[in-house]
Amino acid sequence: MRLPEFEDFTGKDRVVRKRPLGGRFPLTGRGDVNTYALFAELFARLTGPKGRSGVIVPTGIATDATTAPFFADLVAKQRLSQLVDFENRAGLFPAVDSRMKFCLLTLGRNEPLARFAFFLTEPSQLAEPERNFTLSPAQIARLNPNTRTAPVFRSRKDAELTARIYNAAPVLIEEAKGEEGNPWNMTFHTRIWHMAEDSEWFRTAAQLTAEGLIRDGVNWRRSGPAPTTPSETFVPLYEAKMTLHFDHRAAGYGSRGDDRGYRVLPETTEGEHQDPLFEPEPFYWVLEAEVERRLSEMSWSRGWLTGWKDVTSNTNERTAIFSIVPRVAVGHSMPLMFPGCDPSLVGPLIANLSAMVLDYVARIKVSGLHLTSGNLKQFPILPPSFYTPEKLAFLTPRVLELTYTSHALAPFAADLGHDGPPFPWDDARRATLRADLDAFFARAYRLSREDLAYILDPADVMGEDYPSETFRVLKEKETRSMGEYRTRRLVLKAWDRMEADGTFAGMGM
Repeated sequence: MRLPEFEDFTGKDRVVRKRPLGGRFPLTGRGDVNTYALFAELFARLTGPKGRSGVIVPTGIATDATTAPFFADLVAKQRLSQLVDFENRAGLFPAVDSRMKFCLLTLGRNEPLARFAFFLTEPSQLAEPERNFTLSPAQIARLNPNTRTAPVFRSRKDAELTARIYNAAPVLIEEAKGEEGNPWNMTFHTRIWHMAEDSEWFRTAAQLTAEGLIRDGVNWRRSGPAPTTPSETFVPLYEAKMTLHFDHRAAGYGSRGDDRGYRVLPETTEGEHQDPLFEPEPFYWVLEAEVERRLSEMSWSRGWLTGWKDVTSNTNERTAIFSIVPRVAVGHSMPLMFPGCDPSLVGPLIANLSAMVLDYVARIKVSGLHLTSGNLKQFPILPPSFYTPEKLAFLTPRVLELTYTSHALAPFAADLGHDGPPFPWDDARRATLRADLDAFFARAYRLSREDLAYILDPADVMGEDYPSETFRVLKEKETRSMGEYRTRRLVLKAWDRMEADGTFAGMGM
């Protein structure tokens, strides 16, 4: 078959477009093109006014950013009739990799509702009601307003519950609304420091020692009197794997190595956590003057930074991991977000981003191995106007105690109105405080106790054979190490306590 629109081909099923396709494939014929997308658009165009067409294509036709314009067009024009997603784990196509995901895409005209099913492994599962759900174009646009891609749900309950969460809060940034669609006045930077491209700025401890610098706490400085300018100081380069929820000291390289002499990243011990002077050891340090120059380009003057773990998965223990870190260099594995709101609201924002309910949504929205800024923009985040004085009085002390555990985050504590020493590290108390926050945000999203119990463990509410899972890895880890799913018990206990003692009512929730 001759395709004169293309100048070059690469591989079996991919073509690189070097010039426009003459309008034949306006939605899928762009950039590095996969031919399955071209055939999907061709089928859509061949469908008559009263006809339908069906095609078997990778599920990425509905979920990937590259095919988002095509899928958004199908939704907007009510062309989508059905999308049924299969995983090839049962070998439906024996010659295809078992990890391959494909779908049955059915297109028509004037389709008011589209039928969906995801994560099927056998055609017989299409008959199971709980695996099937419908969405209108308006509902798809509400869940993914920027990309109009298909939301991926394991069950009907997940679809219904997620829709209710989105009814309770707007997305973080709705691009089509301009400034009005960005209530937090949020900007992002995904690579202020790139671990490969900026490597000439990075120094190891051995290199700094050889250059005649001396340790000054976690920093390095020129020998002699303490420096007065950033040009004489090197500050840590943070990596995402050094952080966890409410913990900028989760892990550090230290001086320990493995049997082959390679440096490893051990978790911070409880004793180290209890020392407010302890800070994690990075692998690299960066000249402070250059750190300041790059942050000034973002017009950021606060003495702390906010970021998240880019590399993740919806099958990890947790998917959305945000953290406050000191004002240092931060590698691109931890993209940074710069909220333009009053700093006193950043604590509640971080608590919202760290809540189990938000993570439940993240596990539905993140389909690959990266939590991108595009994902984050479409998360349902409670706006600044939600936080009344009563709610701030509940949230701020808990966020402070969880976050401010070392002197390095004193600037963040000050912005939240606290000028005292760091709070002591107590694992049991921290678990209780986090449970309080999880229960608060479940209520803030207008969920019921049963909804919260389902989010924590669908099997607990719907039965062991229900076709959905949420925090299975967390449940298994806690059951092995603690003999119970502690998070579930503590969060539901917090909900019951706050319901009974009037805490929810006192905050108008």
